Amino acid sequence: MKQSRALPAFLAALLCLAAISPAGAQTQAQSQDLFNEDLLGTFTFRNIAPHRMSARASVIAVPAFPATDHLYTFYIATWTGGVFKTTNNGTTFKPVFDGQSKITIGAVAVAPSDPKIVWVGTGDQRGARSSYPGDGVYKSADAGETWTNMGLRDSHHVSRVVIHPTNPETVYVGAMGHLYSANEERGVFKTTDGGRTWKRIMFVNNRLGVIDLVMNPQNPDILYAATYEMRSTPSNNINAGK
Repeated sequence: MKQSRALPAFLAALLCLAAISPAGAQTQAQSQDLFNEDLLGTFTFRNIAPHRMSARASVIAVPAFPATDHLYTFYIATWTGGVFKTTNNGTTFKPVFDGQSKITIGAVAVAPSDPKIVWVGTGDQRGARSSYPGDGVYKSADAGETWTNMGLRDSHHVSRVVIHPTNPETVYVGAMGHLYSANEERGVFKTTDGGRTWKRIMFVNNRLGVIDLVMNPQNPDILYAATYEMRSTPSNNINAGK
């Protein structure tokens, strides 16, 4: 008796599946039609330079506004070749950082609320034997025409500069520190006065640095930091850490 009562219910379920499956298959087919790999053929890339020996690109920074700057202006930095700027969408580039004492670059950031304020963190942020140190962070208040060293000179390798979306005076810096020895100037640093003073707000130990730093775009009080340990000796190479 139990089996006979269950059978109609089972058949009813099959009928329901049969009724909805054509519609489901049609919906799936329509969703597949919306995307086809052939659509990617419209995207093309061309080399727009800058051309320089050992110019391994490390970071690109784009102004958030105004619309003309957002479309045509951006900064590109290289491991060992300084910072370049274009105002014509890559047709030509101008070196804007060659006059500084260190031109190994790990980070570049443009203030979202003021395109004239640009920050550069020196020091190659890659943990390699050929990584060269920098001498802190630099700030430009005239869109890269002139620069001022704003400190953190012993951080050696700046991995990221993050600027508050509405207050350009508040800036966060992620620093790797020395790659081949212990030092204290590493972790995450914060300034609320445009770089005149700094406070270290995150520190793990004197051998562990910060390799990346991001801000929640909906809540600038929330940040995420990724740490990394790099120690190289003549006979050993320690990467990543715990």
